[in-house]
Parts: sequence; C-alpha cells; structure tokens
Amino acid sequence: MPDAIVAEGLVKKYGDVAALDGMDLTVPEGTVFGLLGPNGAGKTTAVRILTTLLKPDAGHAAVAGFDVVRDADRLRAHIGASGQYAAVDDHLTGAENLEMVGRLYHLGVKRSRRRARELLDHFDLTEAADRPVRGYSGGMRRRLDLAGALVANPPVLFLDEPTTGLDPRARIGLWDVISGLVAEGTTVLLTTQYLEEADRLADRIAVVEHGRVIALGTADELKDQVGGDRIQLSVTNAANLETAARTLAPLAAGDVQIDAAALQVTIPVTGGATSLTEALGRLAAERITVRDAGLRRPTLDDVFLSLTGHEADDKIEETVR
Repeated sequence: MPDAIVAEGLVKKYGDVAALDGMDLTVPEGTVFGLLGPNGAGKTTAVRILTTLLKPDAGHAAVAGFDVVRDADRLRAHIGASGQYAAVDDHLTGAENLEMVGRLYHLGVKRSRRRARELLDHFDLTEAADRPVRGYSGGMRRRLDLAGALVANPPVLFLDEPTTGLDPRARIGLWDVISGLVAEGTTVLLTTQYLEEADRLADRIAVVEHGRVIALGTADELKDQVGGDRIQLSVTNAANLETAARTLAPLAAGDVQIDAAALQVTIPVTGGATSLTEALGRLAAERITVRDAGLRRPTLDDVFLSLTGHEADDKIEETVR
C-alpha cells in the first residue's frame, strides 16, 4: 500500500523552543493515523507543516506525492483541512459557505453549487442549508467545517482536534462521518487528546510529546505498554483489605496496589476474564465479601501518565499558534 504522508526528521523552532524536534511519520493511503498528545506537544505544528502553512527548519515531508515545500502550490489542491475551531462565516448560510469554498478552489459557480448541495445532504445539513450559520449548533458547525474541507474531494484530509468542545452525541456523529470517508478511500491524519477517539478511528497512533514521537502502535498496543488488563475490586470491610491483597498476589502480573480510602485492590493480570473468575473464587474461599469487581483496561490518563509523565488533562498551551 503506497504512503499518502511521509515525514522525516521534521524540526520547527521558535527561538529556543522546539515545537517539533525530529518528528517522523508514515501514513499509508486509505487509513486513519492518529497523533495523540497533550496541548503543546507539537500536533498542530506538524499539521501546519504538512498542509503547507509553515515551513520546517529541518527535515522534509511529502503528502500525496508532493513535497510540502517545493510543491506547496500543487499540493494544496490535493488536501483538505479542518481545525480545532470551525472556520465558517456566521453571516452566510451553510450553502453559501460551501459554495464560496468551491469558488476558491476554482470549481466554477455551477459546480460549486452542486458540490455544496451534495455535501450538505451527506452531512445531514440539508434542512439548515439556507439558514445563517450563526444559528447552527456546535455539532452542525463542525460538520459544515468538515464539509468545507471536502469540497474539492481531496485524497488526504487533516483533522486537527475536530471534536474538541463537542458533546458526546455530536462527537459520535462526527466519528461516523469520518469512518464513512475512510471507507470511501480518503486518508485521514487526525490529531486528538482523546484516546477513545483514536481508539475508535485510527488504524495506528503516534503518541507525541515535546515535538517527538515517543510511542507508536495500535490503541491496544499502546494500552498494553502501560500494563494491559487489571482487576479492580473493592471489599466491604477494611479489615479484609490486606488479606484480599495477599490472596490475589499469586494472580498478579505486577505490583498489587491498595487504596485504603476506597477499600480497593488493583492487580495487573494477563488472563483477562479467566483471571477475574479465579480472583473472585479465591476471595469467596477466604470468606471475603466483594462490593464491586471488574476487569479494566488502561484509561487515557494511564497511557499519558506512563508515557509522558503527566495526566492527559494537563493543559500546556501551544507556544505559537
């Protein structure tokens, strides 16, 4: 499968601050590649270079076969981009916004109008097509912005934290739209702070910190790096807490953790549901009453805390926007 995006050793500095510090990326055609990292990690800077809005200080990159510096003018006709904030004109209608984008791509009046109507229908915005965008909800504005990125039917699409600020229902709706685009052959590079978003959409994920890729793999592979499955259970009696931990220690694939305040024991395991069944059986044999028990996968904060040293909701602002 050919590569739609290739970047090697990308560097971008602002004074003494390195927004990118040797970033490498390879994205095969027709796949979703997720850039996962906290604010300030370099995700947006990477997207700006790959979409020709910034020039790298070192390294090189090609998108859809075009060098992002040498072939910038030709490349722009082959990509679409949707940023963290919907780039739509509040005073125009939804249809007028998309028609304007089409004319900027030199599609002509008739073709722009036809393409606008196709996309409005595709993104379930037909009923709102002739209403001013200032009355749109956040989810509608996001869908319209994404439609604008697709007016020229680009083979490569860049989505920079497209669901930030959306409610869960609107976020899931946008995920479905993105999945449909990829099924039709579009290549997507997606930046996000949400592991669940990358888990749902991305074929492969790069975790980015301080302008470098620090981990690469599928969502499951990244979760496995921070310990895989674990059993988390709570007991009803504080006096049983230490006994429960000792009883479960033979099943543990690592250190057993005790949270005395929550009367909770957590143990990493490799046997999945089988380990949970055995754990409950051992506790029952010791006459230890369990209030709650479950098999857990690592969370977003687990991944970030392990790989970056801080939790995912630490907000580090981009040095240069």
